[in-house]
Amino acid sequence: MLRLSLILPLLFLSVSTLAADPLPGTKPLTWEGDITSRLVDECDAFLLRRLEESIANRPNYWGDNGKPSVETLKKQLGLVDERVPFDALELITTTKESSLVGQFPGGEIHRVRWPVFGGVHGEGLYLKTADNAKAWAIVLPDADQTPEQLCGLVEGVPSESQLPLKLAASGVNVIVPALISRKLEKRNGRANLTHREYLHRPAFILGRTMTGYEVQKVLALVDWISQTHREMPLGVAGYGEGGMIALYAGAVDDRIDVTLVSGYFENRQDIWKQPITRQVFGLLREFGDAELASMIGPGKLLIEPARGPEVTLPGEGGAPAELTPASLEEVRAEFDRIENWGAKDGEVMLLPVEQNDRFFGSPALRHFQSALGVEQQLVNVQPESTVDTNATFAQERLTRQIAELDRHNQEVMNESPYVRKEFLKDLDTSSLAAYEKSVEPYREIFREEVIGEYDLPLDPFNARSRKTWETDKWVGYEVVLDVFDGVFAYGALLLPKDLKGPDDKRPVVVCQHGLEGRPTDTFLNDHRAYHDFAGKLAERGFITFCPQNIYIFKDRFRTLQRKSYPLGTTLFSLIVPQHQQIVNWLQTLPNVDGDRIGFYGLSYGGKSAMRIPALVTDYALSICSADFNEWVRKNASTRLPYSYVWTGEYEIYEFNLGGTFNYAEMAALIAPRPFMVERGHFDGVGWDEWVAYEFAKVRYLYAAKLGIGDRTEIEYFVGPHTINGQGTFDFLHKHLNWPQPD
Repeated sequence: MLRLSLILPLLFLSVSTLAADPLPGTKPLTWEGDITSRLVDECDAFLLRRLEESIANRPNYWGDNGKPSVETLKKQLGLVDERVPFDALELITTTKESSLVGQFPGGEIHRVRWPVFGGVHGEGLYLKTADNAKAWAIVLPDADQTPEQLCGLVEGVPSESQLPLKLAASGVNVIVPALISRKLEKRNGRANLTHREYLHRPAFILGRTMTGYEVQKVLALVDWISQTHREMPLGVAGYGEGGMIALYAGAVDDRIDVTLVSGYFENRQDIWKQPITRQVFGLLREFGDAELASMIGPGKLLIEPARGPEVTLPGEGGAPAELTPASLEEVRAEFDRIENWGAKDGEVMLLPVEQNDRFFGSPALRHFQSALGVEQQLVNVQPESTVDTNATFAQERLTRQIAELDRHNQEVMNESPYVRKEFLKDLDTSSLAAYEKSVEPYREIFREEVIGEYDLPLDPFNARSRKTWETDKWVGYEVVLDVFDGVFAYGALLLPKDLKGPDDKRPVVVCQHGLEGRPTDTFLNDHRAYHDFAGKLAERGFITFCPQNIYIFKDRFRTLQRKSYPLGTTLFSLIVPQHQQIVNWLQTLPNVDGDRIGFYGLSYGGKSAMRIPALVTDYALSICSADFNEWVRKNASTRLPYSYVWTGEYEIYEFNLGGTFNYAEMAALIAPRPFMVERGHFDGVGWDEWVAYEFAKVRYLYAAKLGIGDRTEIEYFVGPHTINGQGTFDFLHKHLNWPQPD
């Protein structure tokens, strides 16, 4: 084998010398400036158009009844954990402290909890009327408010907004759940995440959401109240984040008689700017706030256009975000969509606001009480604390709530291999032909439900190129290809100089850079991670193509992922068609053997190696370098030091991979084509034992089940996060049928 360290430095001509010389059969590429930056801008513009178009397109996703689907919304929120029935609220009482924390005229305030699912409980305050209650209400504060503040036991919420007390004084039993706060904290000494994002990251890849978890806490109360007090009216009210939870709860559960949403209702097209914990994968395909409002029925929906929370979250490893209160005009515009649409199941009312900076005002109280069949009582109520309700208890409760949800995430993660095994039970490994047939439905699930796709045909290539680099062994061209709707593909094509005319058909290796990389990283200046592997392969006689993938420019590309999520798509929904267009074009070149095009990527390019060839089946093989992992664990674990929970890659998460496709399952989509892993012992992206654990499942499929063990390999080498170029080069020569150099 030719040792990489012995290859001589390369000499290059300047761009200006060669730029006017396009590849035969293509137009001249005349674009100036940074084409990579232009690519990210065009993808951004495409996504903004799709977000805007989603409003008009929503009815296309609804069923025959012409209404949004409750079951779809439940799946998107991750309402999949079976709730635990219970007979009564649990009073939080110790030998040191009573559950009683306050009193008000006609009743008491107690600390309570209730089971939700698994080992997860809801916690909060219970305002119990002394006389027979006339109705029940669940009132949710914003994430940065505590139940004690909303009930006037401690400072923080003005008395005009203390809805639970006013309801309780009028004869309503009220439960005020505690929400997980937006407080920022360094995680493992690295990323500065809110408590909500810390829990949302693992939940998302496991098919759950932080929002869904808190909706479940509310629905557990609805279950209990409906079962034990079914004759009484039930209402749910919320402000800010609590208003969001109330809106979702009302949309999925028709047992709620009245829903009050304050400081939340608006056009949701800018949800990508808001805290990432509000992201719901695929939400805007079917649901905006108006659509959710239409689903509430036969109960009533009250919308209070109060000024919502104002929050700015820094990009210090967590997802940067802004919550900007919607104006009255913006709220009314979204409300008018319901009126114009005319598809309401229940009564919807836009309430007047006495003061825009006040929530749960008198009109909200009056209409909420009326819907519950309770007489109006508008006097302010002053609670009396019976114990010191300082911040210590609230912090201890928050710590318990975080720990329970964290444990639940970890339990779901540990259970996920069995869920995926059941998911793949219909794969037929009795023969290669049977396997290739049975794997296709799974490929479509991966394409449509996990990666996501756009319903757009590929444009004609309109190929443009210019000769930009040259050595004594190969010539390099910049290439631009149209893909669809303004999106294009860009990369570098390296052609060996020893090509012997159009009948000299060569294999191609698509060499993919990693995070923040560029095509030139793979063949110029001996980058410490890539070691010019694309250039070295060209020197061995392979044609190589080095695409520009869009994971570059930090938050500029990460916002592309955030704009994709609400559409039910991901970064790879753009990258996959770009690669399909690249492969389609390569197959038209006279010296390319279209059946021998392989993929070799490092780091984020290795992440690409798991996803792109799984969907672009024209790739004859795939090599995953410096990335292969027990991927679900790497994303979801709050134990492993190399987990993404601790890092700034907030865009890395893909919804419900835990229940569908880990890396072994993605490799199953690549099979029976050859597949290889390149792994440095000192590569910090993972630990050898977990890499080996996941690859063992790949090896078992190829060797034991399909009888093609010669088509899969793993090479360990003593080294870091880098291309090794030893066993992988041999793999390429073998499976792309190209002779080794002398």
